[in-house]
Amino acid sequence: MNHPAELIVHNAHVHTVDDRRPRAEAVAVRDGRIVWVGDGDGWHDFAGPGTEVVDARGRLLAPGFIDSHNHVRLGSDAACVQLAGAADLPEIGRRIADWLRRNPDAEWIEAEAFDYSAIGGGRMPTAADLDPFTGDRPAFVLSYDVHTAWLNTAALRRLGITARTGELAFGTVRKDPATGEPTGFLTDFAVRGLSRDGHRALRAAGVPWAAPERQYGRLCASLDLAAGFGLTTVVEPQNSLDDLALFERAAAEGRLRSRLVAALFHPRGTTDADLAEFAAAARRHDTDRFRVGPLKLYIDDVVEPHTAALLEPYAGHSHRGETFYPAEEFAGVLARLDAAGFQAFVHATGDRGIRTVLDAVEHARRVNGPRDARHQVVHVECLDPADVPRFAGLGVVACMQPRHCSPDIAGPGRDWAEAVGEQRWSKAWPMRSLRDAGAVLAFSSDWNVAEMDPLVGLYTAVTRQGLAGGEAWVPEETVPLADALRGYTLGSAHANFLEDRLGSITPGKLGDLVLFSEDLFAVDPKAFLDARVDLTVVGGEVVHRAG
Repeated sequence: MNHPAELIVHNAHVHTVDDRRPRAEAVAVRDGRIVWVGDGDGWHDFAGPGTEVVDARGRLLAPGFIDSHNHVRLGSDAACVQLAGAADLPEIGRRIADWLRRNPDAEWIEAEAFDYSAIGGGRMPTAADLDPFTGDRPAFVLSYDVHTAWLNTAALRRLGITARTGELAFGTVRKDPATGEPTGFLTDFAVRGLSRDGHRALRAAGVPWAAPERQYGRLCASLDLAAGFGLTTVVEPQNSLDDLALFERAAAEGRLRSRLVAALFHPRGTTDADLAEFAAAARRHDTDRFRVGPLKLYIDDVVEPHTAALLEPYAGHSHRGETFYPAEEFAGVLARLDAAGFQAFVHATGDRGIRTVLDAVEHARRVNGPRDARHQVVHVECLDPADVPRFAGLGVVACMQPRHCSPDIAGPGRDWAEAVGEQRWSKAWPMRSLRDAGAVLAFSSDWNVAEMDPLVGLYTAVTRQGLAGGEAWVPEETVPLADALRGYTLGSAHANFLEDRLGSITPGKLGDLVLFSEDLFAVDPKAFLDARVDLTVVGGEVVHRAG
């Protein structure tokens, strides 16, 4: 034997996610890589005076989680009014009032995570809803999914938004159909406001949320959470070239403890010169710790405000949403990116949006020839059964967020379920159907749209119940724990071309591990919510230790 291992975990239930050896009792990591997986006392051969030896006492040891869609750069902002869980307008008002008492000199009121359902009546919010709580101080409020923004009258004035305003760099201004005046509601914020031009415009307008230091603070806080939740690799799915300096700073200051893959945002109108810059950035950043490369695109928006693209009209309406590109144009865009060797992450929530993406991948394969591109459809919220087998057939990865399908977020009585109508509920997040059809599932949190904790995602994938329990929603689409863990590990590794080095506990792979507080396979799924990660290991280094 060479020099001793730096870390050994023994007396564990080792769930390897390696079909050649699904279970073991002990693992040794040396020089950042797994050197031995086995049973009994064989680990003693790898121990030395400097080895950290962890007795797992029967707890579950699994590969490190790979969160395949996690907005760590956007994150949650402690400087904002926190509206998560605010069920109605009066509660929103109370939280804003409490925040103002603590921040009497704030120039702006900024808030995050408002739920569309809090407005009531199935309508979207207006400046008039916000004005009684905010007065003459400008207010900027983001929805829980960060796809829409809500402004008060003072913010409309500060930002110069009037009846004559068309598209903004950071959103689409919704207007009252009777008066033509802006309502205070902005859609397409994720597409515009999170873009390079959108962020620059918000900074120029003096919105504090968009300032680089605020961004860096959110990034660091999110990275700390990631390590604590066992996320050894994070995929940050939407960044401009401006944002890469934040990750470089985090790495230089020792804040980047998890590995990170950064996708670059490809808005409509991206030029060949932009693509050349993207490719150059990918060449500059290509290590096991920080990699740049995939491209993020949108084909549609979100279901709740009726901006996702559906095959049939929204329940009780005559419209069915729009795609951001005509289908033929999008097929050409994807074929061009595919021919240039790029991997595409495409946001698609509605069944027509998803079909448009699959059609585009099919077109790209036809004109370019098939290749192992691993293009992703991200979210896959409402999927027509006819398109389920196309994922495996086209080699498209289903990047999904199990927590989003929880009945307390999207189910009966919530805006998502009511918008699509009960006749389409069977299409909601069809994880099991995709798995059965041979698709690769890559699971993720979509933080801060939902909780970052993968244990919450595992619980929802296995039960499709709310956090308080109760009736499951579309229970036929649950998946077993082993499949849910695969989605968070080897599935996400495959989705990001990392399966040769990550995603399973296999000799030769990087030593990324997570040790839980108990054996999840031996407890009721409800107990997942009370479990924790005791150790997070990245390349043999313990980056989080409970307590």
